[in-house]
Amino acid sequence: MRGYVKRVTQKIDKFSKEQLASLLGDMASEIENYDSIMESLSAGIIIVDKDYRLLQSNRVSENQLNFSAHLDDTNPGTVPLWELIDDADIADFIKNCAQKGTTNSSEDFSVVNEAGNVRFLNIQINPLVKNCDLCGRVILIRDVTDKKNQDVLAHRMENMANLTNLAAGMAHDIKNPLGAISIHIQLVQKALEKARANNDVLPAKKFVEDHIDVVNEEIEHLNRLVMDFLFAVRPVNATLQLKDPAVLIKNIADFFKAEFNRFNVGVEVVSNSSQRIMVDEKLLREVIMNLSQNALAAIKSKFPECNIERKSDDDSAFKGLFKIECNTNGIKYVIKISDNGIGMDSQTVSRIFEPYFTTKANGTGLGMTMVYKIVKEFSGEIQVESKEGRGTVFTLTFPLPQDNTKLLK
Repeated sequence: MRGYVKRVTQKIDKFSKEQLASLLGDMASEIENYDSIMESLSAGIIIVDKDYRLLQSNRVSENQLNFSAHLDDTNPGTVPLWELIDDADIADFIKNCAQKGTTNSSEDFSVVNEAGNVRFLNIQINPLVKNCDLCGRVILIRDVTDKKNQDVLAHRMENMANLTNLAAGMAHDIKNPLGAISIHIQLVQKALEKARANNDVLPAKKFVEDHIDVVNEEIEHLNRLVMDFLFAVRPVNATLQLKDPAVLIKNIADFFKAEFNRFNVGVEVVSNSSQRIMVDEKLLREVIMNLSQNALAAIKSKFPECNIERKSDDDSAFKGLFKIECNTNGIKYVIKISDNGIGMDSQTVSRIFEPYFTTKANGTGLGMTMVYKIVKEFSGEIQVESKEGRGTVFTLTFPLPQDNTKLLK
C-alpha cells in the first residue's frame, strides 16, 4: 500500500462509484490488518505526535502502564502523554524527553501491579519519520521482569557455590568446642566414679562447678556458631526496585550524622548523578550502616579525641571524615565510601570478606560477609583499598539498568 493511496488520490476524480467503493474496502481491510498487528504484539506501543499528544496505542500498553484515562477515548489526545500516566518516574522520563527533543532513549522502570507484584518495564522512545521529516515518536514498552529475575537467580546460584567452603570452616569451628565438652564431661564422670568407690564422698563443690561452667560456655559458643552460620548462609531476601541510590544514601547518612559529629567525625555525601539502579532500600541501608560503623571504629582508633564527645559550642574542623560519593562512569554506577581512619594492612584487606574473620574483640566476623552478599545480590562488585594510618576506600559498582544510548536530536 506504500505510495498506492497517494497515486490513487491524484486520479480520484476519474474513478467510478464502484471503483471508489472497492478502493475504500481495500483501505479498510489494510487498516484492520494494521490494527490486528498492533494488538498482536507482545510489546506495548504508543504513537504520539511532535507535541507528545496521543495518536494511537495498543491494548498491551494500557495493561502495562497505569493511565488516568482510557487511551481509546477521544479526550486523551488533547493533552501531552505524560499527563495521562500515573507513575511519576515514567511520566517525568517522557516529559524530559519531550522537553529535550530526544529522539532515541531507553530506560528501565519498576512498577507495582494490582496484585502487589513488582514488574520491570523497559521504555524506549524512537523517532516517527514521515517523508524524511520527524513527525512524532513511537514509544515501545516491554516487560523485562523474567530477564531481571533470571539475572538475580544466576547470582544466587553463584553465591550457593561458595557454601562448600563455608560449611567446611563451620565443621572445623564446631569440632573444638565439642572436644572441650567431651573432656570436661569425662572428668566429671571420673570424679563421680571415684566418689562411689569412696563411700559416695563427692569431690569439692567448686571442682564440679568448674567443669560444668566450661561445658555451658562451650555449649553457648556452639549455639553462637550455629546461629551465625545460619545467618551467613541464609539467602538474601531482596525485593529489587529501580531507585536512586544517592537519595537513599543521603537519608541514611542524615540518620547517623549527628552521632558522628558528636564524636568529632564529619559526614559528607556527594552526588553527581540522579541515575536509578536495581536495589533493595532496606538492604542498601544495612550495607551503608555496616560500613559507616566500621569507619567510625577505625577513625576512633586513629584519633583519641574522637573517643570523647565534642562540645556543642565547638566550631573547629572535624578531626575524622566519613565520605560517600555517588557517580556514573558511563557503564557502571559507582559508590565510593571512604574514611581517614587507621586503615588496614594488606593481609587484613585480603581476608575482610571471609566469614568469621574479624579484627574486633567482640566482632562476629559476618558483617562484611553480609555486605558482600548484598552487593552481589544487586549484581554489583565491591573492592577495598586501604593504607595503614591513612584510611580505607570501599568502591561499590553496579550495572546501569540499560545501555547508554547516544541521544540523537
